[in-house]
Amino acid sequence: MARVASSVTTHKRHKKILNRAKGFYGARSKNYKTARQAVRKAMSHSTRDRKQRQRRMRELWIMRINAAVREHGTSYNKFISSLKKSGIDLDRKMLSEIAINDKELFAAIIRESQLS
Repeated sequence: MARVASSVTTHKRHKKILNRAKGFYGARSKNYKTARQAVRKAMSHSTRDRKQRQRRMRELWIMRINAAVREHGTSYNKFISSLKKSGIDLDRKMLSEIAINDKELFAAIIRESQLS
């Protein structure tokens, strides 16, 4: 049986990894073996960090809402509880944006939620 040279396939596979490793420092962007490890690590970090970014943003929204609600003399958990009871369906991102950009509307939302 004839020997099959796999150089084209190997070069394609190596090139794919090395292209992903562009911009990495030193051998991490030049050596295939080191680049492969660096790319694998970078991909796992990027997956983890996307989840962490979502968590951090939710924390930020909650902090902003809490600060805005305390200006009106109530606490965050009482505000969220009264929102749910009154049937106002706004997520934390929207509440945060409203609290920053439109203080009158936010005050109206607080009043409306506390009425019911």
